[in-house]
Amino acid sequence: MSEWLVLAIAMALVCALVLACTALRHRRVAADEDTSETPDVIEYMTMMVGVVYAIVLGLAIAGVWEARGAAEDNVRREAQSLYEVTQRADVYPAPVRDRIRGEVDAYVTHTVNVDWPLLTSGANSSPQGATLLGTLRSDVTHQSPATELQAQAYQPLLDQIATADDARHSRTQSSGATLPGVIWFGLLAGGLVTIGLIFTLQIRRSGRELLLAGLFSGLIVFLLFMVWSFDAPYGREGIDSAAPFQDLFPSLALALGT
Repeated sequence: MSEWLVLAIAMALVCALVLACTALRHRRVAADEDTSETPDVIEYMTMMVGVVYAIVLGLAIAGVWEARGAAEDNVRREAQSLYEVTQRADVYPAPVRDRIRGEVDAYVTHTVNVDWPLLTSGANSSPQGATLLGTLRSDVTHQSPATELQAQAYQPLLDQIATADDARHSRTQSSGATLPGVIWFGLLAGGLVTIGLIFTLQIRRSGRELLLAGLFSGLIVFLLFMVWSFDAPYGREGIDSAAPFQDLFPSLALALGT
């Protein structure tokens, strides 16, 4: 099921529930109940709860946004380093150059085909990726430079592979959820309390009040959905977050059927 469809259903259900509860409460109000005024203490408590929840929600959004940005930087760094290896290998003889590029292609193919479905499902990456990258590092390390140009390219090649390895470790370590369970409990409980405070303000069934109540509830659901969506640094479905690999290795991207 599409994430947008889940969002639409959740917003519709929450808005319908709030409006139904408001209408039910209005029917059960006693005839002599004064609903024209709200005690000052309730207004103060409602304001404080709303401010505190807004701060917590804002910090959660900032946290998952920062984690998503760091994950994207790791992917770009890993893909760019491997691309640099394929370009700098041009100084070696054709057999060596083709072997190095073939090892890079094998690693990229494995990363996008095998690792990315695991990343988006929340599972650990396959250990074969580390093996393929280790093979590439060993091959370049044991390739003795035969010319001055190869000697100049030797250390930069190793540096690029080391950068790719570091980016890979950062990527695998940041594949899980950003927010712990206790934070999610606070966000969900705070959302229920914040929406529930609508009923303490003695809302009536006027069109304006019902519209504001529905919009407010829908906004809370949308913000929580945004936090949930960004809580997965590499997404929850598809391989869109692997775009840097597909951009720098277009022939492999076509071979992968993307």
